[in-house]
Amino acid sequence: MKQYHFPVQVYYEDTEHSGVVYYANYLKYMERAREEVLGVDLLIKLWEEQQIGFAVYSVNVKYTNSAIFGDRLDVRTTFKMDSPYRAILNQDIWKENATKAAITGVIELICIDKNNRLLAFEEVMALPV
Repeated sequence: MKQYHFPVQVYYEDTEHSGVVYYANYLKYMERAREEVLGVDLLIKLWEEQQIGFAVYSVNVKYTNSAIFGDRLDVRTTFKMDSPYRAILNQDIWKENATKAAITGVIELICIDKNNRLLAFEEVMALPV
């Protein structure tokens, strides 16, 4: 299974008053990594030309080792198809030189049209965009 890497630099604006990354920002890091895996240009074309997009169906995140201001992180993403209509993405966030992931996430992703009609991934990926 191919693993994708997305680097993240933790800035002061990412943290709460204690200097640790605010919990919701990890979801933003994961979102950015997913966009890179899928391809920003493809996502734009699918929406503009076909009115098709991707949506998060569910998220399960475990926080075991908070990042702090100045940390460099690596969002590692793998994915597999769970059904014709749902992809499962494992997204783990690693600190530099760590021996285990600081944050682990499992995201279920679906594909929908502008009317929120569920679409099969295979059908979408076969479109001429």
